[in-house]
Amino acid sequence: MTTRTTTRHRLPALVAAIALTGSVLAGCGGATTESTTASVTGAAGQQLNLTSKQNRIVPAKNEAAASLLPQAIRDRGTLRVAHGSGAGNAPFYFPATDDERVFIGDESDIAHLIAGALGLKLEESNTSWEGLFLGIDSGQFDLGVSNVTVTEARKQKYDFATYRKDDLAVEVQDSSTFTFTDGNSFSGKTVAVGSGTNQERILQRYDTDLRAAGKPGITIKNYQDNTGVYAALASGQIDAYFGPNPISAFHVAQTRGTPNATKIVGRVSGAGSTLQGLIGATTRKDSGIIRAVQAALESTIRSGDYAKVLQRWGLEAEAVPASEINPPGLPITDK
Repeated sequence: MTTRTTTRHRLPALVAAIALTGSVLAGCGGATTESTTASVTGAAGQQLNLTSKQNRIVPAKNEAAASLLPQAIRDRGTLRVAHGSGAGNAPFYFPATDDERVFIGDESDIAHLIAGALGLKLEESNTSWEGLFLGIDSGQFDLGVSNVTVTEARKQKYDFATYRKDDLAVEVQDSSTFTFTDGNSFSGKTVAVGSGTNQERILQRYDTDLRAAGKPGITIKNYQDNTGVYAALASGQIDAYFGPNPISAFHVAQTRGTPNATKIVGRVSGAGSTLQGLIGATTRKDSGIIRAVQAALESTIRSGDYAKVLQRWGLEAEAVPASEINPPGLPITDK
């Protein structure tokens, strides 16, 4: 079974974003400008292929998983997957360095795994973070694969099949003396975070707790994409970026040895202080496809294809041993 990808909303601005935030094509160890072989050195020292020649891992159809699909989707023969990346976030979903019309990334690779195991043709769309959920709500998209954290609030509207751990990172300029222990470390700091994200909720909770304790709060800044985040970090407009660990790890690796080099000074779970956060493929509540998606992911975990995808992007440390449906997530209140 071979899946074909179509991307409906091209976001060429991300090519410039990658060049700015990671200097992917210049000034980075392991980078090369040959369009067919360009690769960079990832956080774990592995070579990451950022070209359109991805040689994606597409598993054979798993009949048991496919049999769990609603008949309407089987008849249609396609799986409509959305990535809420906006201008894009490497290594999740972003344009290839040699062809901005082709989007690549680990979330795209996970979507290929799911569609392949279900015997469906993959149709990928890119949208804003807010548009991702609106599209799932309306039925425009069958599935969101976009680094979505499982939370108890989201479980009221959506079903999840997990495929990766959710760890958050605190990223600062390499020259910064900022240190991070817990939420108290952000007192009096200006911190960038993605609008409407799970990490924004955690940061807002840190801010509330600080102010309740009579300490200086956090100045929270939102940017439309990571180009703005890293420009602000480089210019000293913000003290830190609080976001998904894979994004920060990727950026640290790409800026190593450059004037805008950054570092990670702390990591926390995306589900709060008492629970390991998990990332899940996301569907509308009771849409009827989550069991099929979970079975597809399980089949790729057993076959080893899942591990190969995470290895391609240096995300082995965030692998899960099994895909779960609607596990415990970030509590609605978490002290």
